[in-house]
Amino acid sequence: MMATTNDLKNGMVLNLDGQLWSVVWFQHHKPGKGGAVVRTKLKNVTSGKVVDKTFNADVKVEVANVDKRDMQYLYHDGTSYVFMDNSTYDQLELNEAVVGDAKDYMLENQSAVVAVNEGTPLYIELPASVELVVEYTEPGLQGDRSSGGTKPARLQTGKEIQVPLFITNGEKIKVDTRDGSYLGRVQS
Repeated sequence: MMATTNDLKNGMVLNLDGQLWSVVWFQHHKPGKGGAVVRTKLKNVTSGKVVDKTFNADVKVEVANVDKRDMQYLYHDGTSYVFMDNSTYDQLELNEAVVGDAKDYMLENQSAVVAVNEGTPLYIELPASVELVVEYTEPGLQGDRSSGGTKPARLQTGKEIQVPLFITNGEKIKVDTRDGSYLGRVQS
């Protein structure tokens, strides 16, 4: 499928020189002289490398056919992560390279979006935030502000993040899946 650079949108996957690139950011730019251009920030789907690329306006680019499926994370068997398609109940095994950092925020039976291109899984998308339980954190001491009011905490997935001093063991907190930052307590 072909599209012009004027049709670019965030999240669109392009096939450039046999490699798949996801559009992270784009901007149409019309300099005072010459023709309009489209500036983009592209992320390589397989390696994660991010590059800046400028296209002339109205240039044809090949859009990759990426099928995004809602799936449920079932379990990790030591070598692969097993997901189930919510509509067909087919199971799909993904290796750690495809799952990437998302493994730090996934719980069994959690929903995720798996992007597939021509039968090959590319990456998974989690919701912007997830709720996880603090498995262990040191007690916070009032007046101990040398670390800016935060302390390390280990979540139930094994991921370690920084949380405010008032967070205690067993509390459920909301975590940003994009950068691993603490977003707040979950009221039960």
